[in-house]
Amino acid sequence: MTAIKHALQRDIFTPNDERLLGIVNVCKAGKKKKNCFLCATVTTERPVQVKVVKVKKSDKGDFYKRQQTWELRDLTEVDAKDASKENPEFDLHFEKVYRWLASSTAEKNSFISCIWKLNQRYLRKKVEFVNVSSQLLEESVPSGESQSVAGGDEDALDDYQELSTREEQDIESMMEMCEYAISNAEAFAEQLSRELQVLDGNYMDLSKGHIRALQEGDLTSPKGIEACINASEALLQCMNVALRPGHEKLMAVTQQQLLFAELRDTFARRLTNHLNNVFVHQGHDQSSTLSQHTAELTLPKHSPLHRDLLRYAKLMEWLKNTHREKYEGLSRTYVDYMSRLYEREIKDFFEVAKIKMAGTTKEAKGKFGLHGSSGKLTGSTSSLNKLTVQGSNSRRSQSSSLLDMGNMSASDLDVADRTKFDKIFEQVLSELEPLCLAEQDFISKFFKLQQHPAVIPPLPETEELDGGTPSRIPPQAEHRHSMSSEKDMVRLMMNKIFQSIETELNSLIALGDKIDSFNSLYMLVKMSHHVWTAENVDPASYLSTTLGNVLVTVKRNFDKCISGQIRQMEEVKISKKSKVGILPFVTNFEEFAELAETIFRNAERRGDLDKAYVKLIRAVFMNVEKVANESQKTPRDVVMMENFHHIFSTLSRLKISCLDAERREAKHKYTEHLQSYVINSLGQPLEKLNHFFEGVEARVAQGVREEEVSYQLAFNKQELRKVIKEYPGKEVKKGLDNLYKKVDKHLCEEESLLQVVWHSMQDEFIRQYNIAQSH
Repeated sequence: MTAIKHALQRDIFTPNDERLLGIVNVCKAGKKKKNCFLCATVTTERPVQVKVVKVKKSDKGDFYKRQQTWELRDLTEVDAKDASKENPEFDLHFEKVYRWLASSTAEKNSFISCIWKLNQRYLRKKVEFVNVSSQLLEESVPSGESQSVAGGDEDALDDYQELSTREEQDIESMMEMCEYAISNAEAFAEQLSRELQVLDGNYMDLSKGHIRALQEGDLTSPKGIEACINASEALLQCMNVALRPGHEKLMAVTQQQLLFAELRDTFARRLTNHLNNVFVHQGHDQSSTLSQHTAELTLPKHSPLHRDLLRYAKLMEWLKNTHREKYEGLSRTYVDYMSRLYEREIKDFFEVAKIKMAGTTKEAKGKFGLHGSSGKLTGSTSSLNKLTVQGSNSRRSQSSSLLDMGNMSASDLDVADRTKFDKIFEQVLSELEPLCLAEQDFISKFFKLQQHPAVIPPLPETEELDGGTPSRIPPQAEHRHSMSSEKDMVRLMMNKIFQSIETELNSLIALGDKIDSFNSLYMLVKMSHHVWTAENVDPASYLSTTLGNVLVTVKRNFDKCISGQIRQMEEVKISKKSKVGILPFVTNFEEFAELAETIFRNAERRGDLDKAYVKLIRAVFMNVEKVANESQKTPRDVVMMENFHHIFSTLSRLKISCLDAERREAKHKYTEHLQSYVINSLGQPLEKLNHFFEGVEARVAQGVREEEVSYQLAFNKQELRKVIKEYPGKEVKKGLDNLYKKVDKHLCEEESLLQVVWHSMQDEFIRQYNIAQSH
């Protein structure tokens, strides 16, 4: 084992500045024996790091290699299995439990003893030792022992060196300050020992390797960065050593402090200059990849830059703790260059999105022109003001006729355009969301800022000391203030880096609304969903706040779309030359509802649509009545009957729950005006006959007995025969034919109510005839 130990020290640990203090030959318990060695090591440079290293032979068996390393501070428990009997098995509890079988119980016990001593000497957090004999565990390890914790492997004495002139002067000065330096050499030596422990026991010595790393370490390679991180942490630890009273006057301590301050400033300058150059380079280099991303409507990913910079995160934290002004300067530099980069990327990205929205074909450009309307309800204001109610065979919305291209219908083009817009808008939001979240996460990690604060218990009430003076602010309050200010810094940096996003989004939304005001429905649903998603991730994030602001604009456009449709209803003009039929805003409401029900299915903002429905349907009802009252060519009852029948059919088919009352009201109005139209149109086809029997009924009502009415001159049988002769079957049929033609002229074809009305008239005629017959 001694030969193996020397070989491992020489080949594996010495090159890594480590000393091997304990070793045990093991294999995994319960598995096929594949022997390896567990080694307990310490680093030769301060601060000391204690590790457990697993070493095994290479596959060819000609050299040893490290296979796995654990920090001793991560060890929570050592289980020796049995304290009274010999048992070569033992467990080490790190992040998981590792079960080992030693080649001998003696080797196991020696290794466990070594681990215990290392734990006692170097670690604050003590490891739990279970089923271990008390003989293996010593009470304590003397802090000044010269022998190794493993039993003599550390060098007992350093090589002898002569005192320098400066050191001789310091000793002479110290002897002059100490009166008993000559008379009581033992007491003087003891004091010297205590003074020397200031440098040794409080870790005020920094290795040459660390000093070299701070002064000239490579800040471009992973290995060099790691060395600089270790050196900067060691330097900070040395500078934060708590000195005993009077030790700060020692020249050695003062010199070390000056050295540390110089090293700190030197390394801070080197680090700041290097990172400044990285920011500048990355800010310019990324722009070369913009064209390939914008053509595909994608934003460049910054994960490679983030990955490279995060290697310096620990150094940024060190800079934050040691040179706040340089740390803040780097923050400003990063924001400055990255804001320029993101501004170029985002501007180009939105330009492509606008081009794709407007369309790139000649037809699409002519159709949109970035100012037209592709929807039946969304033509320009001037053209909509001129809309008139035309004949049923020729009526077609003006905006639809503009879209009639090739073999596609206008509605097909509407759907295609709106679907295309919806996909583009969703793609824009889907690209922005991960971009902002990734950047915010990077800023928080790289600049070591609180992004998601931990839950802090509520502060106790402020207590007052004697004399009414409030006690000092509890540490929780200071921690809260620190986290709050750091979150504000994250938000401020994000606002500056992405200052163009909100402006560009609002510009894109304005374009989409200009192309087709119905696009506001898509935007409201999509934006609401992304706001909801962002708030679930972090309600106070830049993304959540920005999208929330833009959502206000989208909701305002949606409301404007609804108001515009209501205004269009009010501005509809009636043609005096043709029948009215189904009013344009009635069919437009149907199209709106069909589209909205598709868009808002399972949407978070369904309540906004329901409110819009109620406003629209009340406006439809009111303006149908207005048109019916103003109609000259078409009877009022026909306008009311046909349009409310169409509304009732639409609401029954779409099953919009918030409009159930309006659906019932539409049915009532349709039925009421159908009956009124039938009665007014049919009149009394047997009018004189009805008058005769009405007179009979009047005489009876006056007290004349029924059998005596026929003796009165105006109501005798001869007079009745004379009235009946005026209604021969041929004349009745002719009158009904003329009435059918009149009804057909009044009604429109698309609603197909002619047969319904005619059957109602037939029923009314039969009812009147039956009344006459009964008399």
